[in-house]
Amino acid sequence: MQKLIDYFFKLLEFLVVACLVAMVVMVFGNVVLRYGFNSGIDISDEMSRYCFIWLTYIGAMVAMRDKGHLGVDTLVLRLSLNGKKLCYFLSEVMMLGCNLLFLLGTWKMHELQVTNVSTVVGISMIWVYGIGYVVGFVMSVMNVNQLYKLLTGQLKEEDLIMVVESEDVVDLNAKTPDSRSHA
Repeated sequence: MQKLIDYFFKLLEFLVVACLVAMVVMVFGNVVLRYGFNSGIDISDEMSRYCFIWLTYIGAMVAMRDKGHLGVDTLVLRLSLNGKKLCYFLSEVMMLGCNLLFLLGTWKMHELQVTNVSTVVGISMIWVYGIGYVVGFVMSVMNVNQLYKLLTGQLKEEDLIMVVESEDVVDLNAKTPDSRSHA
């Protein structure tokens, strides 16, 4: 099952790259056509906008799995184990609530988006905003999975910190070689 999940997220990462490449090609191509040949491709502006929407939502799912969303862990780091568990639980429940609201909102707007047709491309807008179904469902499943792991004791204390430090961040608590020689 884990391999299937890994393949799914590899597919999502590929889609993010494909959307980014498509955006660059369409926008750059249109700029060259407009300034070089006084023409352009009508659908490139609209399609690049739609690629950006999909890139953003798909990227959010990938970032959530990698714990890549922004966060502040100053308070949580200083809490006891039970305090960290409580904060983790509350955070996951609130995110689950937001994801379910996002899913519900997409459902409520479904009929409008099906009948709404894009201006230039002429596709139903559900093809653009229907990504909300995927994002709301996948992220909700991820939240439920994390809550299950928390409630069954499968998470270690370091897993309760939801912020992953960047590789570029310098550990300010570590002593440099110069400071050790002067101590």
